[in-house]
Amino acid sequence: MPELPILNAEWHLKNKMPKNPTMDQRIAWHLEHIKHCRCRGLSPKIIEELKKRKIKF
Repeated sequence: MPELPILNAEWHLKNKMPKNPTMDQRIAWHLEHIKHCRCRGLSPKIIEELKKRKIKF
């Protein structure tokens, strides 16, 4: 499996975070993001919400 780029600009251009996203939209975006890009980790708030919802990441 190839290593992910630190910043996958192509992915970011095609996958914008919605304006005023719901928590469900934020979670979905971040879960896809960590599959395609390493430009940042998950925020503590997202991690907390994933754990609360028992979503593996």
